Amino acid sequence: MGLGGCIILIAVGAILTFATDWHMQGVNLDLVGVILMIVGLIGVTTFSSIARRRRVMVPPASTTVVETERHHHRDGYGV
Repeated sequence: MGLGGCIILIAVGAILTFATDWHMQGVNLDLVGVILMIVGLIGVTTFSSIARRRRVMVPPASTTVVETERHHHRDGYGV
């Protein structure tokens, strides 16, 4: 389930808890809504922690530049 599914669970749970006044025999819709919101929040935190681990930036390895010295011969030609 992705981030969108988790947000939908939170929205549906909030609607069931706060915006409806339905009464079903044997089902407490307020409790079902709270459970859906909790599951959605757990999903969002899990998704964000996994996404954060994937985005960890590793600094590039620094390259070592070695400059070689040119030795000059007495005759004027470089090697």
